[in-house]
Amino acid sequence: MAFETLQTSKDDGIYTIMLDRPDRMNAFTVQMGNELIEALDEADGDDSIRSVILSGNGRAFCAGMDLSSTGNVFGLDETVDAAGPEMVRNRDEGGKVVLRMFRMKKPLVGAINGASVGVGSTMQLPLDVRIASPFAKFGFVFSQRGITLESCASWFLPRLVGIPKALEWSFKGNVFDAEEALAAGLVSEIVDAENLMARAREIADGFSSGTSAMSIAVNRQLIWRMMGAAHPMEAHAAESRTMYHTSTRDGKEGVQSFLDKRPPEFQDAVSSGPPTGFNWDDEPPFQ
Repeated sequence: MAFETLQTSKDDGIYTIMLDRPDRMNAFTVQMGNELIEALDEADGDDSIRSVILSGNGRAFCAGMDLSSTGNVFGLDETVDAAGPEMVRNRDEGGKVVLRMFRMKKPLVGAINGASVGVGSTMQLPLDVRIASPFAKFGFVFSQRGITLESCASWFLPRLVGIPKALEWSFKGNVFDAEEALAAGLVSEIVDAENLMARAREIADGFSSGTSAMSIAVNRQLIWRMMGAAHPMEAHAAESRTMYHTSTRDGKEGVQSFLDKRPPEFQDAVSSGPPTGFNWDDEPPFQ
């Protein structure tokens, strides 16, 4: 699929998405958001793809929303009545992308190559792994722009770095470097710029080597979704259903290959759908 704001490629089971507006420091637009959702749909629907890498072309990852656009620069419809029923359709564009990432069945690896502020930082939060070059910058700069957090950051950010750090960054709205991001757990490692993509591929390869695609898809959804569970019984119920499904399919091959001392040949395709009673595309209504 051809995109205007993205560059995509598929190689050895890895789907790479590069934000591709280098002349604008990959600033986010409504079109980019729509294309990101299309690219993620494409990756999720292809059983030959086992993982996804997200990075940026040029010297920036994403310099936030493109503030040079006309109208409401954040992509919101200012003609709707904020108290009326039509407000339900006035959704922030970054949030649509992040919710699509949340529903992904494939691991998401972020290779943060340079500056990322605003939506450039918040869109990273649902990625499963984030690594950064020494040139990476981060900033939840919304208070300095007079707006609130977006892209579901109020849900993701404190879960990743804790409430005190999430409050500090969102209150100050400052831009900080990769070292501070590493210390807070926002990124897992800092990699020399010339080795950043190779390291991202190494991580992505590690997720697919000798593993079941179905197991990874379900485990990704279990871990992300159970962060909002009210009681561990919810996890027990979901895991019991998914364990039954996997133990009667790829689980049999996993056990037999272990006993035979050979690599497993897993067959359960993610495209066949989720285990019975486990709806991994379920999403509450926007209201």
